[in-house]
Amino acid sequence: MHTLSAEWLPVSIAPSDRDLEVCVLDYDGMVHALVFPCHRQGAEWVDDANRTHADIQPTHWRTWMHSAN
Repeated sequence: MHTLSAEWLPVSIAPSDRDLEVCVLDYDGMVHALVFPCHRQGAEWVDDANRTHADIQPTHWRTWMHSAN
């Protein structure tokens, strides 16, 4: 188990029990952090904002630390 950290961790060890901030590669190979929380559900990813399947392949993750508005 990992402690809360601002460090990006490999997606291969992403937990499924919490909201995560994830990074994805765009078509130009640039890394971007998504602006909405996600969680892993088996091999799938779910957009926690609207509870739908997110068609993404993240590269890294960290615990979602954004405050609610």
